[in-house]
Amino acid sequence: MSALRVLEHESELGHWELVTREPDARLRGYVGEYQGYVESGSPAPLRQQVPTRWLPLIVNFGSRWNVASSAAGPSVPFDSFVAGLGERSSYVAAAGAASCVQVNVTPLGAHMLFGLSMHELANEVVPLEAALPRSLTRITDQLEDAASWEERFALLDAILLSRLADAREPSREVAWAWRILEETHGKAPIGWICDRLGRSRRHLAAGFREQVGLPPKTVARIMRFDRAVALLGRPDVQLADVAFECGYYDQAHLNRDFGEFAGTSPAAFARQIHLDGGVIL
Repeated sequence: MSALRVLEHESELGHWELVTREPDARLRGYVGEYQGYVESGSPAPLRQQVPTRWLPLIVNFGSRWNVASSAAGPSVPFDSFVAGLGERSSYVAAAGAASCVQVNVTPLGAHMLFGLSMHELANEVVPLEAALPRSLTRITDQLEDAASWEERFALLDAILLSRLADAREPSREVAWAWRILEETHGKAPIGWICDRLGRSRRHLAAGFREQVGLPPKTVARIMRFDRAVALLGRPDVQLADVAFECGYYDQAHLNRDFGEFAGTSPAAFARQIHLDGGVIL
C-alpha cells in the first residue's frame, strides 16, 4: 500500500490540508488518486476546474459546494457530486468550512462503477446519489464515520474493488483506444486507432459515447490540453515548448484550446496556478 502524502497551506487565501494516496494497484486503469481535503477561511477561494481526462467524484462531509459554469455566473449548491467528462470549465467554491474525499476515476471506471451510459454525465455535474447504484448509497456515511484518512482510503479500496469485480468490463476496443490516447496524451491519430482496430470512426464513436461520454476526437483534444496544463505548472516553462510537447501544430492551436477549455490564454492561465491549491481566481 502506498504512503499518505500530506500538504498544508496557510496564506491570505485561507488554510487547507490535502491528504493523498494512490489506490490499490488492482484498481489501476480505472481509479486515480484519492484525495482527502479540509479547508477553512472566509471567503472560500474560487477554483477553476478545467477539462481533464479524470472524472472527480466528491464525497462530502462539510459545507456544500457551489458550482458555476462561469466565474461570475450563478452557482448551484451540491453536497456529494460527480462530474462527467466536460468541454468547458467549472468554477467551484465551498459555502463554508469544507471537508470531503475526492476520488478521481477514468470514464471506463465510472462506467463500471455507476452502470450508466457515460453520455448521460458528459458536460454535467450531478448529485452523487443520482449516479450511484443502490449497493453504494451508504458510502458517504461509511466514509464520514471512518476514524482517519488511512481508514477512509482503505475503505474506498474495499468498496471499489468489490463493485468493479461485479461490474461488466468495458469493450476491449474502447479500452484499447482509451489506453493508447492516454499513453500518448491524446497525440495518437484517431484514424490510425481505427485502422489498427479494423473499425470505422462511427463504430468507435458509438463505443466512446456509451463508455466514455464524448467522441474520440474530443477526448484526444482534452488529453492534449490536460498535458499542457500539467506542463504549465512547472517553473520557467516556455509556451513554445509546451505546444511542441503536447502535439500542437503551433502555439496558435495551443491558444485556441486554452480559449475554448479555460476561457483565457495559456500565459494568463499559468499565472493563476497555485502549486498547492490548483487554479485559484
